[in-house]
Amino acid sequence: MKLEELARQSSEWLRGSGPESDIVISCRIRLARNLANHPFIRRCSDTDLAAIERTLYETLQSEPKLQDVGYVNLKMLSEIDRQFLVERQLISREHADSNGARAVAIHPEEKFSLMINEEDHLRIQVMNSGLDLDATWEQTDAIDDVVEEHLSYAFHQRLGYLTACPTNVGTGMRVSVMFHLPALVLTQQIDKVFRSLQKMNLAVRGLYGEGSRAMGDFYQISNQITLGRSEKDLIQQVSDVVPQIIDYERRARDFLVHENQQDLHDRVSRAYGLLCSAQTISSEETMELLSSVRMGVNLGLIENLKIPTINKLFIHTQPAHLQKLRGTELDTANRNIERAHYLQRHLQQDGADAAENN
Repeated sequence: MKLEELARQSSEWLRGSGPESDIVISCRIRLARNLANHPFIRRCSDTDLAAIERTLYETLQSEPKLQDVGYVNLKMLSEIDRQFLVERQLISREHADSNGARAVAIHPEEKFSLMINEEDHLRIQVMNSGLDLDATWEQTDAIDDVVEEHLSYAFHQRLGYLTACPTNVGTGMRVSVMFHLPALVLTQQIDKVFRSLQKMNLAVRGLYGEGSRAMGDFYQISNQITLGRSEKDLIQQVSDVVPQIIDYERRARDFLVHENQQDLHDRVSRAYGLLCSAQTISSEETMELLSSVRMGVNLGLIENLKIPTINKLFIHTQPAHLQKLRGTELDTANRNIERAHYLQRHLQQDGADAAENN
């Protein structure tokens, strides 16, 4: 698989479609699995890691339902290429930074990825645009069944699937929903909402998962514990709180529109103006400004812009993406210049295309 081709296309989870997609960016289900008769990753030697990677590679190659996936050997990639895959949500930061034999198998349309030798031997993840956890689970379960036809997983009759981290023992399942919550941030209600979630054993993380900051007002909500819970229980646990978070954000947006419309319109207009005219701009400022613009489009304050374009810009303006698209390494100052030019080209082109179609 050529990463340059991935860089030019938009990810499945950025389509900007699906239920509640104005607030719910995507939903993801991830399964942690380990092969029987092999030590956990932290106890693996280089020889063990190589054997696990080879076994999983041969399994994917031999299974007709998985032969179209692209296979990427992370050990052979540059730091920029590994960071590119992190920005695209196809691997984790820990996977990118670890050592030894490791790889990722990627669906051609990025509907799923299979991380090999991350924290566990295998991590299956499926991401879809908008809110559709049931369909996402069906896809994840189907992939898991296909792999399990060829391999024996580490499984305990009473405990369930055995994993490197105790919180994943049981189903090995992590159910995540990524929200865009700019109005709750602006109205300073976000901390109150998250305190309530933590009391329900739900984790709150940033755009790139554990340990990451909430750039662009993106937040991931997920279950924390799997032991003693079925897959349906975990999906239901997350599903039960999603409508409440959506409702809180909608109410906050309504408040801003009706009680603070002038300031809101000024904020959105300034953000759009800066993105269209800046000659140099950082990744952090870009995320903040795009967040305001995305909210403005969804509230009808900006015309001639499409949500999929804005979603794509959130990722394509990240450091590794810019360098892959440019085809050369760039220092921070030149990345900031390239980012500004990239934003201008795509925002102006999207606006011109929309105006022409009207």
